[in-house]
Amino acid sequence: MQRHGYGGTPALRHRYRVAGCFLLAVHLLVVGWLALRPLTAPWVSPAHMEPLATIRADLALSPWAAARSLGAAVLPFAPLGVLLPWAAGRLTASTLGSLARTVFTSAMLSLALQVVGSGVAGQVLDVDALLLNITGVTAAHLAVVPAVRARLRRRAEAGPTRAPRREEAECALTPTIPRVGIAP
Repeated sequence: MQRHGYGGTPALRHRYRVAGCFLLAVHLLVVGWLALRPLTAPWVSPAHMEPLATIRADLALSPWAAARSLGAAVLPFAPLGVLLPWAAGRLTASTLGSLARTVFTSAMLSLALQVVGSGVAGQVLDVDALLLNITGVTAAHLAVVPAVRARLRRRAEAGPTRAPRREEAECALTPTIPRVGIAP
């Protein structure tokens, strides 16, 4: 009997993985477009290389402005915390290993966008943006991935969730032949 869910047939698992890769590619295209588009500004400040300086400056603003500014750096990369493990398709990966792979990959993507974006008009290299991007990825990964993987593992181990229909039960019964013991 075919099981539905992530632990089902290989074709179904392949579809889930392809869907994860597709959503990851779309997300990266959107984030890349948003990060690399030129901004009009009358002046551009120099690169922010002192860690936590921009975050302190944002927290000095009003609470609404600080939340908006920090959220603008945390939220764009946060879906990568879920999409990267989904695209990898590992159901039995360790939480710490998955977190390390996801954070490292997203940090490299964020760093690449920061470096390439610094050459675009109006964009400035900011170390704090990199830290906030990694924070968003880590929070999303820890909030979603371990719980979803545990649920999918339980579902895969439990088998089908519905009782077979009577026709299926009758067809599924295989006649058994009693075994004959082995002579000494």
